[in-house]
Amino acid sequence: MTDSIIGCVLGTAVGDSLGLPYEGLSRGRARRMLGTPSRHRFFFTRGMISDDTEHTCMVAQSLIESGNDVNEFARRFAKRIRWWMLAFPAGVGKATALSGMRLWLGAKLPYDPIDPEHDGTDASPQRDATRSTKGSCGVFSAGNGPAMRAAIFGAAIDDLELMLRFVRVSTRLTHSDPKAEYGAIVIALAAYESRTATKIDANQWLRNVVETLGNDAEELCTLLTHAVQSVASGESTSQFAESMNLANGITGYTYHTVPAAIHAWLSNPEDFRIAVTTMIECGGDADTTAAIVGGIVGCRVGCEGIPKEWIDGISDWPRSVRWMTNLAETLSSARSEREPSLPRSVKRSHRIVPRVNPLAILVRNLAFLLIVLFHGFRRLAPPY
Repeated sequence: MTDSIIGCVLGTAVGDSLGLPYEGLSRGRARRMLGTPSRHRFFFTRGMISDDTEHTCMVAQSLIESGNDVNEFARRFAKRIRWWMLAFPAGVGKATALSGMRLWLGAKLPYDPIDPEHDGTDASPQRDATRSTKGSCGVFSAGNGPAMRAAIFGAAIDDLELMLRFVRVSTRLTHSDPKAEYGAIVIALAAYESRTATKIDANQWLRNVVETLGNDAEELCTLLTHAVQSVASGESTSQFAESMNLANGITGYTYHTVPAAIHAWLSNPEDFRIAVTTMIECGGDADTTAAIVGGIVGCRVGCEGIPKEWIDGISDWPRSVRWMTNLAETLSSARSEREPSLPRSVKRSHRIVPRVNPLAILVRNLAFLLIVLFHGFRRLAPPY
């Protein structure tokens, strides 16, 4: 599991940092302005991470602290989102920003209805918490926020039913639209399949997804079916995107992002370089889509399967590559040390959770914002 978790975290970070300069550009203009995404281009030849990786890291920290207690995870992750918002993160999604404000105003957290001390034997993948959006922190949105941080659940949790419960509360902290939840579940299941399967069987994986999501997610299941059929027919991910009327780029809508990301993964399940490059070349929300694909493929290939020059090219602080690797190793140790005889409520790690200095984050975010503004002004000039 250690290699998979490290691969997921660093794969997310690499996809995020490589795709960041391309974010919001159409496929054609990205090619004319920046060329092939074969190296880092955010700050000269260096890369930096954005909210996609930051949320993945916050999920990992919260998983270390909460063990198998889903409601404790919700409390820990909500606390991190509150303070993350105060550091002025650039490019944060509207729904995530509004949910962070609601958390500060005392909005209620999502609640997992299954008793934390229960062994979970009566739970089924389709079992759902009672959904109530009145006064809750989540915003009714089907954006990419929950999906961008979902791969780490598939990388770190063996119990599928428990994993689904974690994904649900993670989603509902920021997004209350069921579509956002379905998309996040698909990404978590893809990461789990990527980590555990001896050989990726796209059709069997799709059957498991359809069974898990049920009839309420029929639209997404249809889109995923088309993605699997497209891969089988030999279509490229860009051709598949065109068939979804996304020739100018993948949008931030989860029913656009998730099928495209799944297509890129199934087309290149063991080739990190091609999978991530292909995803970025589709244009649009390139940092998030590449981060998702990088996290899924990273679960399978581990750190060794990610191009070393791409990892070494990330220059960020205080969430450095070394810090993220330490976080992934700590999460792996925390998950492996759980004792089956203990009740879920006490299965929590006593390991020291890697943390970051809030003042350092604030300084870093201000520098990051200046670079983002530079890219914004640069896009006013040709080539168009």
